[in-house]
Amino acid sequence: MPKYFDVLIIGGGVAGLTLALRLDRKYDISVICKSSIYESASSVAQGGIAAVFDREDSFEDHIRDTLRAGEGLSDEKVVRMCIQKGPTLIRWLESLGVEFSRKENSEELDLGLEGGHSHRRIVHAKDISGKEVIRVLARECLKKENIHLFEHHFAVDLISTSKLGFSGRNRVLGVYVLNLKSGEIETFFGGNVVLATGGAGKTYLYTSNPDISTGDGIAMAYRSGAVIENLEFVQFHPTCLYHPEAKSFLISEALRGEGGRLLRPDGSPFMHIYHARKELAPRDIVARSIDFEMKKNGFDYVLLDVTHLGSEFLMRRFPSIYQKCLEYGFDLAVRPIPVVPAAHYFCGGVKTDIFGKTNIEGLFAIGEVASTGLHGANRLASNSLLEGLVFGDQVATYVNNKGVLEKYSGKRIPDWDAGDAVDSDEAVVVSQNWDEIRRLMWNYVGIVRSNKRLKRALRRINLLKSEINEYYWNFKITKDLLELRNIALVSELVIRSAITRKESRGLHYTIDYPFKSEKFAKPTRIKRRL
Repeated sequence: MPKYFDVLIIGGGVAGLTLALRLDRKYDISVICKSSIYESASSVAQGGIAAVFDREDSFEDHIRDTLRAGEGLSDEKVVRMCIQKGPTLIRWLESLGVEFSRKENSEELDLGLEGGHSHRRIVHAKDISGKEVIRVLARECLKKENIHLFEHHFAVDLISTSKLGFSGRNRVLGVYVLNLKSGEIETFFGGNVVLATGGAGKTYLYTSNPDISTGDGIAMAYRSGAVIENLEFVQFHPTCLYHPEAKSFLISEALRGEGGRLLRPDGSPFMHIYHARKELAPRDIVARSIDFEMKKNGFDYVLLDVTHLGSEFLMRRFPSIYQKCLEYGFDLAVRPIPVVPAAHYFCGGVKTDIFGKTNIEGLFAIGEVASTGLHGANRLASNSLLEGLVFGDQVATYVNNKGVLEKYSGKRIPDWDAGDAVDSDEAVVVSQNWDEIRRLMWNYVGIVRSNKRLKRALRRINLLKSEINEYYWNFKITKDLLELRNIALVSELVIRSAITRKESRGLHYTIDYPFKSEKFAKPTRIKRRL
């Protein structure tokens, strides 16, 4: 039986859960999570939320830092709105019970400093900020009778009028969802549908993202005719722990904010060569500098040295990171640790307006899946959780004022048809293609790009997509197959976007066009013809 809701929220990170709680309680809301409500990219965010609280800081300074990082592609109206709303929403989180770190013997917030910021403005909960915020948001959602949680449910595809051949303006009606426990496809209808599915870091071989970050929302939106914007701007975090068993373990930028230094394996510093602010340069510059040092010298890693901070400070300020490094045999207070860059954050995504609306009626996008105009060509550190909070609130404000679209009755909407698909006995095909795509993206569409590599990547991804599509229609769908299909499509969109931008700007750096060009001081946009 189909399920009917006023608002369908696909994704349970900071953006999705904020929206669920800020919507009027008269609405019947579903929150669809591919995994547990406690597992999302938000939940593993270490740094915190950028907001103006310091007396010497100002909204104008934060706006200036954000626009500088965005390299001419941020929307100043959106930037201003997000930054001005930040402190109020952080106080709202505190009112719910989020416990942010305070200065010793004080009620004053302990503000961190990260790359690209001119002031201390990172509101944090030690080094588990995302986990603390999600703990409270999830707890509050579970209390509400009008919020219905569907964990271990994987959104397969949006149901839209254009895909069904209906005339008139394209409108979203709902979503087909794979129940990961039963294996059945269920139909959810909603007056409004909100994508809050996070990013796509798993398109790359090395990533700081959790396993669920496979670009599902971007892929679904594109297939339904949504505009995809600025997908070439993929942020690589400069410092993930280099260890064969340390899968995706991020070493927070806040360690560099507290004075951590980057060194070659022989102990010599190198960041002074690349930027006046050294380790506190914007992330793209730090990641590119590390990448260049590794490739030029044949290093497998570089070192991050925080030994001068001492064990007492490190255990108090970074208890989770300190303990995790100990588990892998590294004492942060005793010797430098090996680190490498890894795919971290997608600055582009589904294009929205200032209220999170897309070009498809009834469809919204918030959080990392969206391109709102805040980040432009490069995200300023810790502006991501801020964006999730603000745009969760923006969509709630819009819906609370305008109401939801009338729920579709379901007539003429076919149930999911598996056709002649059978169970697969060749799972190796999925794992092989998955591995090939991620290596292809890392080697050809990574931190430094070239025309030759991008064209080679596009030819190969098109062949892989054809093979995956044939497999998709011949065999019953599984979580792995759906994720493979989505990362293949998102990879193609990243490559096409990168080929279009014939300049180097922000996170997109190509050796064929090493300088910025005013001709390309505009977003790249891709839309599927339906």
